[in-house]
Amino acid sequence: MKRISAAVALTAVGALVISGCAATEGGGDDSGLVEGSSITAAWNQPFYSYNGNTSFGNATANNNITYLTLDGFNYYNNTPELVKNTSFGSYEVVEEDPLTVKYTVADGVNWSDGTPVDASDLLLEWAALSRALDTPDFDPADFTDPDTGEFTDAFPTDVVYFDSGATPTAGLGLVTQTPEIGDDGKSITMVYDAQFVDWELSFPSPLPAHVVGKNALGLDDNEEAKQAVIDAIQNKDDAALAPISSFWNTGFNFTELPDDPELYLATGPYVISDFVADQYVTLTANPEYKGDNAPNIEEITIRFIPDPLAAVQALENGEVDIISPQATADIKTALDALDGITVLTGVEGTYEHLDLQFDQGKNPENIFSNPKVREAFLKTVPRQEILDKLIVPIAGEDALLRSSQIFVPGAEGYDESVANNGSEAFADVDIEGAKALLAESGVTDTSVCILYATNNPRRVNEFALIQASANQAGFNVTDCGSDQWGGLLGTPGAYDASFFGWQSTSLGVTNSLPTFQTGGINNLNFYSNAEADAIVEQLNVEFDTDKQIELQQQLDKILWDDFYGVTIFQFPGVTAFSDRVEGIDPSILAPTIFWNAWDWAVTDSGSDEG
Repeated sequence: MKRISAAVALTAVGALVISGCAATEGGGDDSGLVEGSSITAAWNQPFYSYNGNTSFGNATANNNITYLTLDGFNYYNNTPELVKNTSFGSYEVVEEDPLTVKYTVADGVNWSDGTPVDASDLLLEWAALSRALDTPDFDPADFTDPDTGEFTDAFPTDVVYFDSGATPTAGLGLVTQTPEIGDDGKSITMVYDAQFVDWELSFPSPLPAHVVGKNALGLDDNEEAKQAVIDAIQNKDDAALAPISSFWNTGFNFTELPDDPELYLATGPYVISDFVADQYVTLTANPEYKGDNAPNIEEITIRFIPDPLAAVQALENGEVDIISPQATADIKTALDALDGITVLTGVEGTYEHLDLQFDQGKNPENIFSNPKVREAFLKTVPRQEILDKLIVPIAGEDALLRSSQIFVPGAEGYDESVANNGSEAFADVDIEGAKALLAESGVTDTSVCILYATNNPRRVNEFALIQASANQAGFNVTDCGSDQWGGLLGTPGAYDASFFGWQSTSLGVTNSLPTFQTGGINNLNFYSNAEADAIVEQLNVEFDTDKQIELQQQLDKILWDDFYGVTIFQFPGVTAFSDRVEGIDPSILAPTIFWNAWDWAVTDSGSDEG
């Protein structure tokens, strides 16, 4: 059956998260938790960080897990529309000018160790996501390992640096005054320096301040650690903030179950109970959770299966109950042959794109700092061939070539933007034009190392097509592919170009902008354009829809004129699940299949592993 039509699926521009893949409010039902019940879902990339708000951890593979374990003030259902999660807490605008917003944690909300969630957690979240307390002008580039994407041991210990990618013109970056704590330590009130159109999306799920305080400051008592974090922030104590920021950045990165259970405390319906490196994460119903989204299933295991055909085989064998792999023609054929399986197809909000490193690439000449070389390379990218060979066999008439960096096909403003943004110059491969530009550029080292997911068959084929085409024009395309590609994105010196998927997480008009703004969390290719930054600043405060579209169209043209990169295709989506489970109702926004996992149920109410 069809999940969604292309027209319905592609109507919103949202916040973007690195994609590994690929109409109810979801308040749970009255059946309650079925003891001993369990199901298994598959995902194509392993989990590696419990902090999805860092440049390192911002990936779908991580956020799928934390969505179910870290509660927050709101979430998107699959309409999609924003749902206020009042069982976690409430928020309200207490003053329009200046924009002043109060966040209050609901009574009885605890971490899974029983520690109450309170203003210390919210205040730490503000400090991290505003970066208002960061050491000025510090650049972490020299302290990032090009092989892993993580910070090195040489990272200065006296620097305050929260790796959230916050900028001073958007989101909590506009809240430079330290928020006031109120309501006996249950609330904080934030004053924005300027209006921000998407203020309601500024404050994601917090991490535990008491855990950060204990680990960063060598404390043992939870309450003492909370107070120490509050004091450090309120007093702007750099000596304490430096280790606090360092632990927030890296302390929650792990690729197997940590020895310290405090590193994966939960506030959501589930808590991590097991994690085997590169194999699976198991989530168990959180006994401390008292919210509205109480789960039906006691245990959900998420297995990591990078190969889509292997995921289909696991579904056929009953080893997993739900899969949502990157679709290929072989996947479609294999699923069509299965009995007792429901298959949902359509077009996703995720899109494939290729970016060029404007600075700090692997090539010794920093090849893509030269606009002629950028233009030349983009002329070689076989966008239509990729669509025809890899996507049309799956999606048929729903296969969509995307020609905008900002708008999704079908969205208001898309057609007009594509007609004027200059993308037409890259509609077809132009090898001779690329050769001429490359000759004019004066570069002597034409090597281009491309980062992509080597454990993804579709991406392997995509790389081969790009490599063959670009080499015809005189480029020497080499393979920087890795199965750890997500952590390497944005790492200085690791690669020259990359292709992967951006997945929408919200309907906010501003939240795709950190991809293109200087220093933004999703700006992984060191792109910087003053005119683009100025438009981003205008969009952050623009409430008029028509003006928003006009500004977005201007930004789209700047990006194509700068030869930023090329968009390629919208993802064809496929979700399949066995008759053993029900309640699977994917959203076009991340976390797609997991958005209502608390509504999933085992149809036989059995306790077998499936």
